Amino acid sequence: MILRDLLRVLGQLGDPRFLRVLALGVGLTLALLIGACAAALWGAGALAPETLRLPLLGEVGWLDDAAGWGAALLVLGLSVFLMIPVASAITSIFLDQVAQAVEDRWYPGLPAAHQVTLLQGLRDTLGFLGLMLALNAGVFALSLVFPPAGPFLFLGLNGWLLGREYFTLAALRREGRAQALALRRRHAGQIWLAGVLMALPLVVPVMNLLVPVLGAAAFTHLYHRVAAPRGGR
Repeated sequence: MILRDLLRVLGQLGDPRFLRVLALGVGLTLALLIGACAAALWGAGALAPETLRLPLLGEVGWLDDAAGWGAALLVLGLSVFLMIPVASAITSIFLDQVAQAVEDRWYPGLPAAHQVTLLQGLRDTLGFLGLMLALNAGVFALSLVFPPAGPFLFLGLNGWLLGREYFTLAALRREGRAQALALRRRHAGQIWLAGVLMALPLVVPVMNLLVPVLGAAAFTHLYHRVAAPRGGR
């Protein structure tokens, strides 16, 4: 069943709404990166003194430029590790469009979905980003202590995170929050397994940027499959 969901998603990857959400997520992430580099360059340069007298060297007049470029390079280096979670979080704000595209194609005739407000979506997105960064930092630390466990910890944890986030997103469009969480607990094993499959592309450059769109679409299918006996869909 999970593989069938994934095949349906792959067959819909060319949907304009999928591509628009992907472009928005990647574009806004790159804009954020450029803005952060520019802010680091300006801020560090403004805080550093223009000249400084050092023993033996005398007066040094390029410290502000060096500090600015050093800070910008630091931000750029950190972005290698942060781009994927940040892109995932930003893309998550627009994933309702992906879920709607899936429902329009595969589940026609449904009543209008509940609209998640921008404030609620932003709150959930920031919570997901914070949890993802904190727990993955913990996994990274454990992997340094016992390297062979690293890949399994990474897949297990991110499978749980992705399943938790994207199934809840799909369910909230059709259920109240309490009902969505109860449904997620009832099918926790299946949701985790689907999340692990979604986590596999995270280690593949470029393809990892597709994970939010793939996840939102796949878990929309999964939600309708597990909810169908209750709602007659």
